[in-house]
Amino acid sequence: MAVTEPASRPSRTRPPAGRREGRVGHPYLRYSLRRIGTSLLLVLGVTLVTFVLTNLVPGDPVAASLGQRAAEDPAIVERFRAEYGLDKPLWVQYFTYLGNLLRGDLGISTTTHNPVTEDLAKALPATLEIAIGAIVLSVIIGVVLGTLAAYRRGKVTDHALRVVSLTGLSVPTFWLALVLYYVFYFKLHIAPGSGRLSSDFNPPPTVTGLYTVDALLAGQLDTFLDAASHLFLPVLVLTLYTVGLLTRFVRTAVLEILDQDYVRAAKAKGLPTRRVVWSYVLRGASIPVLTVVGLAFGSLLSGTVLVESVFAWPGIGSYAYQAASHLDLPGVMGVGLLIGVMYLLVNLIVDLLYGVIDPRVRLA
Repeated sequence: MAVTEPASRPSRTRPPAGRREGRVGHPYLRYSLRRIGTSLLLVLGVTLVTFVLTNLVPGDPVAASLGQRAAEDPAIVERFRAEYGLDKPLWVQYFTYLGNLLRGDLGISTTTHNPVTEDLAKALPATLEIAIGAIVLSVIIGVVLGTLAAYRRGKVTDHALRVVSLTGLSVPTFWLALVLYYVFYFKLHIAPGSGRLSSDFNPPPTVTGLYTVDALLAGQLDTFLDAASHLFLPVLVLTLYTVGLLTRFVRTAVLEILDQDYVRAAKAKGLPTRRVVWSYVLRGASIPVLTVVGLAFGSLLSGTVLVESVFAWPGIGSYAYQAASHLDLPGVMGVGLLIGVMYLLVNLIVDLLYGVIDPRVRLA
């Protein structure tokens, strides 16, 4: 009697490697959503930290805004505190602050008596203009010099570049700004004075808030050249500092990649040096370098107060100094929130670029 074999059950297809059951969507999409969700939670934390630290600052904002004589009048003080919500408990002020944020309201500045949103909208493009120019030049110069120093390790070129980068990191930016302003403006007369434009020019029609970009969009070549000439010195000061940082870090990252087996194999195959540098070395060093670039750009956006003061540049740094010196709580909180959000945005962009450069990051 023949024995029949039981019908074989249909085999279950195993999920591809790197993808878990029950999870759908492209890995990069899941990775991006996780990073965006984390950033949104951090924004809430930034609002809390900014609000608490601002209200812990010693000093009386009423006296700073009204003056000592007016602050001695109880009726004026009571009216002022009621107008700006300072007569309520801190936790009520915080939730009121959050509710206003959802409507895009950062309050009224007690110094300028304008909405803080309008003040920051005017100051941010000025800071962005010098920060973007400085970071673009710094990345180009820093990557070239850092890679050159790594390939010339231990030689005269390497030692010279290390000294130059260390000097750029050691010199205070405000001192360097004063020296360059004195040399190029007062002595050589090849750089314009302070501000974003000369008195002979009017600001171009506002599109982006960046005078150079808006002047080009409006076809105003003379205004563009004048705005670019005013950018020269502040961008130069910030670039000299940032280049020193990037050169040292790029050198370290490239030296680490040069010791990897796959780079040695590429050299052993006889590949051209240019291809080894671009396709293997710089690509391998891109993630740590990108991290430092993101941190440097965030620092440029938030730490230019001294440079802006020297060149009378009406950016975020100047506005923050003015608000802090007058105990302008809405202005201080607005600047703190803006800087925190900018840092988070820069870090988010860097994290998203991680996933583009290295597919392994998407599965983390």
